Amino acid sequence: MPFFDMGLSELEKYKPSLTAPKNFDAFWEATLKESLAHPLDARIEPADFGLEIIEAFDVTFNGYRGQQIKAWLLLPRERKGKLPCIVEYIGYGGGRDFPTNWLLWSSCGFAHLVMDTRGQGSDFLKGDTPDIEDEPGNPQHPGFMTRGILHPETYYYRRVFTDAVRAVEVARAHPGIDPSRIAVTGASQGGGIALAVSALVKHVAFVMPDVPFLCHFKRATELVETNPYGEIVRYCKVHRDKTGQVFETLAYFDGMNFAARAVCPAFFSVALMDDTCPPSTVFAAYNHFAGKKEIKIYEYNKHEGGSTFQDIEKVRYARQAMGLGEKK
Repeated sequence: MPFFDMGLSELEKYKPSLTAPKNFDAFWEATLKESLAHPLDARIEPADFGLEIIEAFDVTFNGYRGQQIKAWLLLPRERKGKLPCIVEYIGYGGGRDFPTNWLLWSSCGFAHLVMDTRGQGSDFLKGDTPDIEDEPGNPQHPGFMTRGILHPETYYYRRVFTDAVRAVEVARAHPGIDPSRIAVTGASQGGGIALAVSALVKHVAFVMPDVPFLCHFKRATELVETNPYGEIVRYCKVHRDKTGQVFETLAYFDGMNFAARAVCPAFFSVALMDDTCPPSTVFAAYNHFAGKKEIKIYEYNKHEGGSTFQDIEKVRYARQAMGLGEKK
């Protein structure tokens, strides 16, 4: 697809009105308080995948309302003192898969916690965590974007964002990890989750959202019909009388609204031909981000964004931010 969104000069200034309802902060405070009342009960068990220089651990912890969430923890075998940690969230449809898929950060000297995404993991990477719903839902379009969408209390991402906050707790509680040097990252859905966490957890060192999803929902659904935003489009196409209610719910989960509340540093990336997460939706979150920030722009890329090029940029950024210096 050629360029279809705003030009770069417009994108750099694009700052649409925030959509956060008046009780946005109270909603999230109550949500987290309810789940944080459950013990974290993190179980971290060695997992043998034949790795020589990396130690892998199978992690289980209590997320939303005490429901069990899976993760991997990867640590370099040779380490001195407490390590900085990268907590990573996964793109839409993917699960935690196997530790062999996640070797970059631990190979670079970081602890690395990869959170499984509840209910997902049957698209491109396998998952191991079911979505246990204990509240009434609504008819939904196949996928996760409209699961419980008529009420913020029942919406799917209320559970996911809470799980993600608790994943940071797991890292902070580990004796081998420096609790003052924990950052969050992810691409696409993972980037949107990381943005939410950067606002909900005030002690995050920094956030690195790549081509983030879950931002500026209204504009996204007006620009593209590609999935996952297309699931919302098709839901509203059928449930014509529920459109207003849908976007009232989504306002509680919009990356723009979280970005405006985040105070840690941020390193974003965006692709200007991205017809999955349109660049204006990324810039909407970036331009509202309240902390120190920078963005890497990939002009001729779609939703793959910077891919391995961006991995290198993120390692450099993280090493500097964590006080590790440049590798010789």
